[in-house]
Amino acid sequence: MDTRLLDSLVAVIEKGSLTEAAQHLNLTPTAIAQRIQALEKDIGARLIQRAGRTVRPTPAGSELAERSRVILQDIRALRSIVTEGVPVGELRLGAIATAMTGLLPALLTRCNAEFPGIDVHVTPGTSRDLYPRVLEGDLDAAFIVQPDFALPKSCAWRTLRVEPMIVIAPATAPQDEPHHLLSTQPFIRYDRSNWGGRLADIYLRRAGIQPRERFELDSLDAIAVMVDQGLGVSLVPDWAPPWPTGLSLRKHELPDTDLRRSLGVVWLRTSPRSRHVAAFLG
Repeated sequence: MDTRLLDSLVAVIEKGSLTEAAQHLNLTPTAIAQRIQALEKDIGARLIQRAGRTVRPTPAGSELAERSRVILQDIRALRSIVTEGVPVGELRLGAIATAMTGLLPALLTRCNAEFPGIDVHVTPGTSRDLYPRVLEGDLDAAFIVQPDFALPKSCAWRTLRVEPMIVIAPATAPQDEPHHLLSTQPFIRYDRSNWGGRLADIYLRRAGIQPRERFELDSLDAIAVMVDQGLGVSLVPDWAPPWPTGLSLRKHELPDTDLRRSLGVVWLRTSPRSRHVAAFLG
């Protein structure tokens, strides 16, 4: 069986339409439709059904697509294993928001120039969501915040950036000591379900500060914009630029703290694409 037929079926089901699947695979909708028809003839069952402008899988189509994902993943791994010399093939990365803007662009530019045969796919997410996907083999590597627990020996880790925790305040706020700002000004909290947000919570507890909490957000960019608008102050990592443009903020260093947010890459040592990860990191 031609694996391109399976690839087309998976794309159609994931995208929900022949047109979007065609764009994803750089084909025409007619070519995608012909592939699906050929696969249905080969299997002897109807695999998709139309619902207006969208398509949805039949029970047989759902089952075949699920098994096809495993088959296609194994084939990509085999190609990666037997390839000699310059790495080629797919590399599936995950990245948190600040890595997407502050770290990945430069790495992607260099990788594209030095290893044009590596086809990089990037999935956004939070550290707590991306890390288990690396363990499950769904992602080859992820740019995340270093967790506050020991990684298993099956995982490799490389730190790329260490960020101190800082207090950010509107430029119009009093030029005050950071603890006083945290104690007296409305507080915009970095979401405690994020690994970086836990560091802020740990610091506040250690310092015995009970802030006047106004919001709790999981987006650092959104926090910065709200602080700029005078809605409060916040305790965040000094993340890699770019920050939102046009902001008028003041950064305050914290006194006597060893709390840092470490941003890096995690991957499985036994992954068939570990060589791709190493090439990407350069």
